[in-house]
Amino acid sequence: MTTATLLVELLTEELPPKALARLGEVFAKQIHIGLSDRNLVAATGAYEWFATPRRLAILVPNVLAVAPDATAFEKIMPVSVALDASGQPTPALKKKLEAKSIPLDAIAQFEKRMDGKSETFFYKATVQGAKLDDVLAGIVAEALKKLPIPKVMRWGDSEHQFVRPVHGLVQLHGARIVPGEVLGLTSRNITRGHRFLSSGDIVLGSADAYADALKAQGKVVASFAERRASIAAQLDAKAKELNATINPSEGLLDEVTALVEWPVIYVGEFEAEYLDVPQECLILTMQQNQKYFPLLDASKKLLNKFLIVSNMQVDDPKHIVGGNARVVRPRLSDARFFFNQDRKAPLASRLEKLGNVVYHNKIGSVLQRVERLEALAGKIAHRLAANAELAARAARLAKADLVTDMVGEFPELQGIMGRYYALHDGEDKQVADAIQAHYQPRFAGDALPAGNIACAAALADKLDALVGFFGIGQIPTGDKDPFGLRRAALGVLRILMETPLPLDLAELIADAQAGFAAGVLTQPVAEPLLDFMLDRLRGLLKDAGYGQDVVEAVLTQRPTRIDLVPAKLAAVRDFLHLPEALALAAANKRIGNILKKAEGNLPEPDVALLQEPAEKALFERVVLIAPVVKSHVTNEDYADALKVLASVRAEVDQFFEDVMVNVDEPLIRANRLGLLKSLFDQLNAVADISKLGV
Repeated sequence: MTTATLLVELLTEELPPKALARLGEVFAKQIHIGLSDRNLVAATGAYEWFATPRRLAILVPNVLAVAPDATAFEKIMPVSVALDASGQPTPALKKKLEAKSIPLDAIAQFEKRMDGKSETFFYKATVQGAKLDDVLAGIVAEALKKLPIPKVMRWGDSEHQFVRPVHGLVQLHGARIVPGEVLGLTSRNITRGHRFLSSGDIVLGSADAYADALKAQGKVVASFAERRASIAAQLDAKAKELNATINPSEGLLDEVTALVEWPVIYVGEFEAEYLDVPQECLILTMQQNQKYFPLLDASKKLLNKFLIVSNMQVDDPKHIVGGNARVVRPRLSDARFFFNQDRKAPLASRLEKLGNVVYHNKIGSVLQRVERLEALAGKIAHRLAANAELAARAARLAKADLVTDMVGEFPELQGIMGRYYALHDGEDKQVADAIQAHYQPRFAGDALPAGNIACAAALADKLDALVGFFGIGQIPTGDKDPFGLRRAALGVLRILMETPLPLDLAELIADAQAGFAAGVLTQPVAEPLLDFMLDRLRGLLKDAGYGQDVVEAVLTQRPTRIDLVPAKLAAVRDFLHLPEALALAAANKRIGNILKKAEGNLPEPDVALLQEPAEKALFERVVLIAPVVKSHVTNEDYADALKVLASVRAEVDQFFEDVMVNVDEPLIRANRLGLLKSLFDQLNAVADISKLGV
């Protein structure tokens, strides 16, 4: 069975740049799945995908021309239905065999197997292996149907549909053209290179020659990953020549990779007078509108230079550079105009306009939300012994920039522009900084707000959203989270835990809930929201490297002082290394099971009712360690508390060895259960250690 490298390439008009990498990956993956499903290639075999603005392609090594024959067993029918009482074929069996073109004398070769509760006939047949020539076009067509394309189009008088018009199909197995038709295109061994730099049509001698031929003759770097790496390296090299650094943007790097086939870097420049505009505005307009890479000096200040990723290699790039400079100038002028216009009115004067902006039709306007944020931020700041007036002021102005011209043009600048405008208005610097920081953290790994004023505003913003949407039943389900509540919950948890802040999460939820007018929130909030946030905390802690049993030991107790969780986790992790740990964990679980079956309120243990030496010894130990454990827990010395608890192991082991808890005498039984309850409370003072290793 001979194998060769398979190439499939679809030539198109310019594909959507933001989706190009994903289209290339899915196209290749689906073709590989189609080949492996037909046993033409190993399911675990490697393959390489390619994607340029005008092509999707895959290169698969070791593809068979013809798959090996396979043995298959086909279920016929239960034996009791297939044969009559004398063992002869029934009419039902004869009809079934005739329909499947199976000769009657093949019954002798049928296999009998149990299928459920009945003995069933199975027919063993040889299935002829698939031929690549027969199936490849169908595999490609199916792969195209599975691409993540929101909208398709028709072109010319074609009845075919795709995301963009198609112009060529290559299907090569080694040096041989695999016949077939896809989207009205007949396969061939000819591809096209760069629109302007290519030497003409490229005849491919073999599949393996694909990437090299495109590069040498067509001036196309077909590999998306190779092209991206080349752009990144060229950008870094050019920036170093200018003693500058590039403002990082992985998304922009992906996008320009999808826009060019033969990347070349040029340096552009704009007038220094535009640097009076906040650099975030200039950076965003260059990146978002023009796909340029802004340059920064050593102090991270924007330079009046930028890098252009061009698709043209020319000896004299002055026309390319000049053209880009002319194009960017109006954009920068717009940014300057918006900035100057916005500063003519103070932020506070814009609050009234927020009354006309709907936050959610069941919750109210943005202005109503701002009034809740103002009160809530003040409460949180008061709990932190911070300046409540500044926190309330920051929350009051936090959303005002939403109705500015600059944020209307660039929503990504909300908060950032609010800070600039607040400083221009003479607001306290802490207020201005909090206006920008109240959105933080915006994403995983983002910086947290700095200072109690900013933290109060940020917590208010996120808690109000969480409480509001939970209160109207808009709880995230599956992968759907249209209001970003998972992100908001993680933001609250990170602020409380990593800052850290000595705030009670349940109290914060209650404070936020109290800010809503009567009748707005129609669904339960406190318990469902706390459960939701603890689930997010579980994921956050596991991602941080904590073991599942350690996390469960702490979170099973539903802690609301999130700032104390890391210390408890560290203490439990250290406790696990003690020789007494697992035995005490098992004993704790046993005690918990015993107490679950106990009826009524259990009394405090009475020394006069203690009978056995083992229960007396356990009582003495519990009484001895109780104040010590309480002191350590109060002082947040959780590791020391658990070390003290480890000392009770010998008495616990002896108790369960010598003492029967559920005796007939009710007073003795209740006293022993009360002793176990006292011990249980001590053992779980830091965490539920029954979750550890058992």
